[in-house]
Amino acid sequence: MKTVNEVSKLTGVSIRTLQYYDQIGLLKPAEYTESGYRLYDDAALEKLQQILLFKELEFPLKDIKDIINRSDFDKTKVLEQQIELLELKKEHIENLLNLCKYLKVRGVRKLDFTAFDSSKLDEYARKAKEQWGQTPAYKEYAEKSKNWTKEYESGLMADFTKLFEEFGTMKEMDPASKEVQSQVKRVQDFITENMYTCTNDILYGLGTGYVGGGELTENIEKMGGKGTAEFIFRAIKIYCGRPD
Repeated sequence: MKTVNEVSKLTGVSIRTLQYYDQIGLLKPAEYTESGYRLYDDAALEKLQQILLFKELEFPLKDIKDIINRSDFDKTKVLEQQIELLELKKEHIENLLNLCKYLKVRGVRKLDFTAFDSSKLDEYARKAKEQWGQTPAYKEYAEKSKNWTKEYESGLMADFTKLFEEFGTMKEMDPASKEVQSQVKRVQDFITENMYTCTNDILYGLGTGYVGGGELTENIEKMGGKGTAEFIFRAIKIYCGRPD
């Protein structure tokens, strides 16, 4: 048995975080001492390892809790899927140099690595992924992308980025205008053709992510300028018939 302090030193997870995991039912200690101190056995540590792996893959804690507590949770299968996703992230790092060279050839004036800090556009694929990547949309994306070469992927990413750059030139227009709505459809069609079937519901979900703050919003602002993310979301809401 290990105390919460020992587990914290072993894993790098803070004591406060371990206490929080206990409170929300994500990771319960094996037992408590008479004084109320938490004690963790090997099974609890193995579970913590799975939690940390899912966190590395950017799963919300709520989803992690649902996954690891499922009656059909298959540790071996999940580990295989985690390895595959981590390999995609590793591959993306290798692709960055090719992407930058491609963009330079296209005459891009400002080159910024952070605008593409994702694995095979995982900012978008992740929106279609549920539990651990077994929704029809995610399967469709995996099937379409399995034979991509690095050069093809780099070109695809650059073309997708260009759509957001073009949105940036439209910010002074009415988001309900024909031109802007046509641009929204171009985004939807691009995702459907190259990644997965982008229904209006999925498109709206992506739009909410664009204005959700953090890295994705920052990247869009770098592509199209300040205010682009909010403008795109307003246009998507109109396109999808969602009220303000």
